[in-house]
This record gives sequence, structure tokens and C-alpha cells, in this order.
Amino acid sequence: MRPGHIADHIKYFLLFFSLQLLLFKNVAIGGVASCFIYVGLLLLLPIEYNTFSSLIYSFVSGLLVDLFYNTHGINAFACLVLAYVRPYVINALTPSGGYDSGALATLAYMGPVWFLRYAFPLIVIHHFIYFMLEAWYFRYIASVLLQTFFSSLFTIFVLILTQLIIQRNK
Repeated sequence: MRPGHIADHIKYFLLFFSLQLLLFKNVAIGGVASCFIYVGLLLLLPIEYNTFSSLIYSFVSGLLVDLFYNTHGINAFACLVLAYVRPYVINALTPSGGYDSGALATLAYMGPVWFLRYAFPLIVIHHFIYFMLEAWYFRYIASVLLQTFFSSLFTIFVLILTQLIIQRNK
């Protein structure tokens, strides 16, 4: 990661964790839509970010959220799955000329269509794993799917809005 990217990512880290813990921890719209803005930390990593480092970073990020949420590793596991699947999604979306060196997986850098095709499936995977582990029983699959869908929409909306606000302030 380049020095400029590191500084930006530290800002994202502080912003997203603050939002997650101070604002979104106790927000659930209609009991089915929760926002997990902190997954933006994993999604906004540079395209070329090392997979092993991404797994470590994801585990630590998820574990930090687990400490504050008292969720016993559910966030850490869901983040690990997201980090594991992320390179496959990036490869599936690779343009014919490849990515520029130092490309960032952000809305401003890659554009809205690419970003939605990249971020939304990863958010859905993360949320499905999270809610399935939280429910623990397959008989709650309808509830899990409902929570996954609406929470994914809520999270992607807040993630895009946050990026637009940050971009506008630059």
C-alpha cells in the first residue's frame, strides 16, 4: 500500500469504526436492516492488496467489532470469508486492459457501476454469513434472507453516501 493510501485508509478506519460503534451499533430499521459500515474498510482496500495481509486485516477488524458487540467471533468469521472471496470478485470484474497500478476499489476511482458490481455481492456474502451464524439454525433461513437483503441495501447506501461526502470534501 502506498503512503498516501495508508493515510487515507487510516482516516477510513477511524471514520468507519467510529460510525459503526457510536452510531450504527444500536440502529436496526424495522428490525431487519442493520448497517455494517465497517465492512467498507475491507472493500476499499487497494485492488492489488496482498490476499494474506487482507485476511489478517479482515480478521483483526472483525474481531475488534466482535469485542464491542459481544458477538463471539461472528464478525471476524464473516470478514474472513469476505476477504477470501474478494480477489475472485475483483478478477471477475477485471477490465480487458487490466487494472492500473495502485488502483483503489473506491466509488470515485472505479466508478459507480463497477463499484456496485464489486461491493454489493461481497456485502451480501458478509451479511448472509453473519446472520446465518447469529441465527445458528437453518429453520430461520427466511429471517436470515430478509435481514441479509435489507441490511445489504442499508450498508451499501451508507457506504456510497459516505464516499460521496468524503469525495465532495476533498
